[in-house]
Amino acid sequence: MPVAGPSILIVDDETSVTKTLSVLLKRFGRVFTALTGKEGLDILRSTEIDLVLLDVKLPDISGMDVLKEIKALDDSAMAIMLTAVSDTKTAVQSMKFGAYDYITKPFDTAELRSLVSKALEKRSLIKENRFLLWELSRMSGYDSIIGDSQKMKHVYKMIEKAAASGCSVLIYGESGTGKELVARSIHQNSGRREKPFVAINCAGIPDSLLESELFGHEAGAFTGALDRKEGKFELANGGSIFLDEIGSMSFALQSKILRVLQERKDGTKEIERIGSSSSVVVDVRVISATNLDLMAAVKDGKFREDLYYRLNVLPIDLPPLRDRTEDIPLLAAYFLEKYNRSLNKNIAGFDDEAMDAMMSYNWPGNVRELKNIIERVATLKMEGIISAGELPIEIAFGAVDRSDRSSSADISFVSAREELEKGYISRALEMTNGNVIRAAKMLGLHRNTLSAKINKFHLKPHQDTH
Repeated sequence: MPVAGPSILIVDDETSVTKTLSVLLKRFGRVFTALTGKEGLDILRSTEIDLVLLDVKLPDISGMDVLKEIKALDDSAMAIMLTAVSDTKTAVQSMKFGAYDYITKPFDTAELRSLVSKALEKRSLIKENRFLLWELSRMSGYDSIIGDSQKMKHVYKMIEKAAASGCSVLIYGESGTGKELVARSIHQNSGRREKPFVAINCAGIPDSLLESELFGHEAGAFTGALDRKEGKFELANGGSIFLDEIGSMSFALQSKILRVLQERKDGTKEIERIGSSSSVVVDVRVISATNLDLMAAVKDGKFREDLYYRLNVLPIDLPPLRDRTEDIPLLAAYFLEKYNRSLNKNIAGFDDEAMDAMMSYNWPGNVRELKNIIERVATLKMEGIISAGELPIEIAFGAVDRSDRSSSADISFVSAREELEKGYISRALEMTNGNVIRAAKMLGLHRNTLSAKINKFHLKPHQDTH
């Protein structure tokens, strides 16, 4: 029965080196040895190897050529080059071809074990990310909607039902939850998939222009209307139109949308371009979305009740990210892979502290905020593992809960700043288990400076680090 854990291959023509390294590294998992490049490649072709310790100079093939073959077989396999002190230039060059790092002979045991541990951690994260992405590929089939939580599984079922019907759909969700992705998925999985999907953000266009955008206009209909223009409803003919943030639409325009939704007997709809005396018949499926409580808007007299019921035939509720935190690892892996490709980066993943911080954060901007933050981190970092200290400070150390303050007006700027600083330091000590040196490094402070602030705020490290 095979031993659990990672597999390590040592390729070196000195038997004494392979034996010594085998003893030192057996604690990490299975260890294989080879005295030539050819023997090493034979093992690599028959066995999944996580980490190769590879001598730069081999009797039959150069270590550089073996490295290239390793990367061709498995580009995520880690390789640490073994080199004599005089040959470090070659080892450094090999890192350009994908080696994780190099170490010179004779080895420092602690340094070697630390390097092996980090390389195996990176390999593990890459494999974990690939597994998560494989899970995504088989999960829902709904474009880029990511999530395997129970709440998202319910959303997938509703998308399936909506796609199979031709009724109006109203998608509810906070900003950044992916309402347009859901609308596109309904369209792409419906019988209208070969026809256009046309989206318009009703909140992003002034009311004076929105009517023209939706219904079009005739030449001369108003100042500046030099030519006839088709509106979004006409452009979406045969397909679907997505009216995002429909709750922002004026009462007058709501009335005109209501008239469009009053279908003819054959299921088609009639629209009128501005300045026209005749109607245009279109066959359009209407999907709308809002981040408002439309029923409350109806009660307040801000949204037409009859239009609400026309739109709300099949409602779909999108949960905020804070209510489906179990999906964060999937989303993070997806976005990181996306930006690794587009930015030509080689970032392996997130360490445990970074993932814990992301799982604990409230995400007021939802999936869009997570996507933007990972893009920012990926832009600044080239490779390796993302640590908590590389995330924005409000995520790494937790945002200050302003709701606990009885009156923010009573707090001076200095007091507010000190309160925030105290919270960051307390969180850093928590995350490092009270290790002042590690906490200082995470915060970008000198140890003595941090110690002074700990005394100032009467904080106590969880363990004695002095």
